[in-house]
Amino acid sequence: MSEYAHPEVLVSTEWADKHKDDENVRLVEVDVDTSAYDEGHIEGAVGLNWETQLNDQVRRDILTKEQFEELAQDIGITNDTTVVFYGDNNNWFAAYALWQFRYYGHDEDKLKIINGGRKKWIQEDRELTTEEPSYPNTDYEASFPDDNVRAYKDLILDNLENERFNLVDVRSPAEFTGEVIAPAGMSETAQRGGHIPGAVDIPWASAVNDDGTFKSYEELKEIYEGAGVEDGKETVAYCRIGERSSHTWFVLKYLLGYEKVRNYDGSWTEWGNLVGAPIEQGDGQAA
Repeated sequence: MSEYAHPEVLVSTEWADKHKDDENVRLVEVDVDTSAYDEGHIEGAVGLNWETQLNDQVRRDILTKEQFEELAQDIGITNDTTVVFYGDNNNWFAAYALWQFRYYGHDEDKLKIINGGRKKWIQEDRELTTEEPSYPNTDYEASFPDDNVRAYKDLILDNLENERFNLVDVRSPAEFTGEVIAPAGMSETAQRGGHIPGAVDIPWASAVNDDGTFKSYEELKEIYEGAGVEDGKETVAYCRIGERSSHTWFVLKYLLGYEKVRNYDGSWTEWGNLVGAPIEQGDGQAA
């Protein structure tokens, strides 16, 4: 069996258990269910709320460079810290947090995800605590934002008919066809349902096993290349608000080793509201 392109980005639950107290390691839990951390987490892990701590609270945007630096400083992360992310729902928001750390230039060699995340940790009956750790503030300095990992709407508009461009919609089939605009209970939505013309639908969860771990290199390669997402082309992943697509961005960039992959965090809530932007519905008929 082939190894992932960058196997070093994943650590096992065993590794996390052994290294959770290391001074140069910081475990960070980010959950879809923002109450999960308070119910129990890995000893020493800090919890981040994706709604209030990983997004600007006024503009519709991710954190500014200054906000990101303040967050990292507050949770005791230095530029030399190895940051290990995990979370519920198969590391959905763990990947979103890692993507922001990469966007602001944290060393790739020091960014990792626990393979299987919170689900596998609990399945293995490993210890949880409700005690919140406290770490001294640091002088963390972010780098200039790396737009090589982030896509904006104009990049997609300019490449809608470009055959050297992969566009991957990672939402559910019902969202892709326009049957529903957003999953039930989600407040962020759009004016119209459907997908961006030319996109292929590969739901993000296709990449994980029942225990929350990532599928093998061969399985992932078959899933994405089988759907026409070819290595060598520039690739953009999108979903509804950019979090599920962070998971697919992580898979394509680090596990399959695609050279140029971006996450379009504006995603369908931007495109589906954008005046004049073309969309497709159902079988792909342009609207």
